[in-house]
Amino acid sequence: MSVFRMPSLGADMEAGTLVEWLIKPGDEVHRGDVVAVVETQKGAIEIESFETGIVSELLANIGQTVPVGEELARFGTEDPVASAPAPEPLEAPAVVAKPHKATPQAPPIPTTDTRASPAARLAAQERGIDLSTIDGSGPDGAVVLADVEAQAQTTPTAPPTKGGLSEMRKAVAAAMVRSKREIPHFSVSHNIDTQHLSEWLSARNADRPPSERVLLGAAIVKATALALRSVKALNGHFAEDAFILSDEINIGVAIALRGGGLVAPALHQTDTMTLDEVMADMRDLVTRARAGRLRGSEMTRGTLTVSSLGEKGAEAMTGVIFPPQVALLAVGAPQIRPWVSGDTVVPREVTRFTLSADHRVCDGRQGSKFLTTLEDILSKPEEL
Repeated sequence: MSVFRMPSLGADMEAGTLVEWLIKPGDEVHRGDVVAVVETQKGAIEIESFETGIVSELLANIGQTVPVGEELARFGTEDPVASAPAPEPLEAPAVVAKPHKATPQAPPIPTTDTRASPAARLAAQERGIDLSTIDGSGPDGAVVLADVEAQAQTTPTAPPTKGGLSEMRKAVAAAMVRSKREIPHFSVSHNIDTQHLSEWLSARNADRPPSERVLLGAAIVKATALALRSVKALNGHFAEDAFILSDEINIGVAIALRGGGLVAPALHQTDTMTLDEVMADMRDLVTRARAGRLRGSEMTRGTLTVSSLGEKGAEAMTGVIFPPQVALLAVGAPQIRPWVSGDTVVPREVTRFTLSADHRVCDGRQGSKFLTTLEDILSKPEEL
């Protein structure tokens, strides 16, 4: 018999609300299968199983808030259906457990008793819409995202929460305050000539439809992963007063959500992906993040995060590390600047890269090596 527990989906998470079971007693589950959807302050996250077996019992009801580490289900090796009475239907009105006392709660919106997709629940919460007032167009009358968006056209926007902060903003703020308080940050910045890279991407994309073009951000993410092969001290997690070096390079991508706030899901084994694969997976992450369908492993396995201002905007930014990671790379918007080339000064596209790192595990020398290695890789885009 093995136990499936509420996982921690971030250093700031203390509990999650179960919004959907994707398994039932008697189902065979393999490691990596998505078994449930849990809603946190960062949205609805698909939870994968870390165990293999047959579901013997579901211990949490839809709508129940469960602290991290508490049991959600039990897996066995035999089918329990033939020898046990049928479980009480989980679609009955939810029995909401008392939440963990340290967990901030969202404004009370009675949505847990209505069949709805996680994306619809998240959108309804952001807009202050009661799901029970919507006629669903999904399977078995379930409310889907399109139904919420249609309702939002005729429903006044709910007033902001106290202090004008959404629950997502509160969660991000709490995590960043903790990060700055507990992690001894230091920063190293470097200007890199990205003109050749941008010209190479323009030529590469010339005959491609928009859906297949590779953006500058994807090239930077791939180059960052390759640079980490040379500076391994930045690739891992700091936990229980020790640095744990990761044997995978999983680059987190900071994504701004439409309702406010930020998430940083990771691309697994980014250094082994092709440039086209990185771009396709980044598009997929953005789409699913904004629809509230990220997976638990994407939220927890990142080993370094890249946060970019995009191709237009401010010249520079200094980021705050996402714990338990030990580094974050902030990328400013490219700027045309005077640049010395040989004996002349010419206008070139220049991008400012700022590395924030944890002084407990590395120092300025290693940070500098990372940025100069990154510069060398970006100067040879044909090898990405």
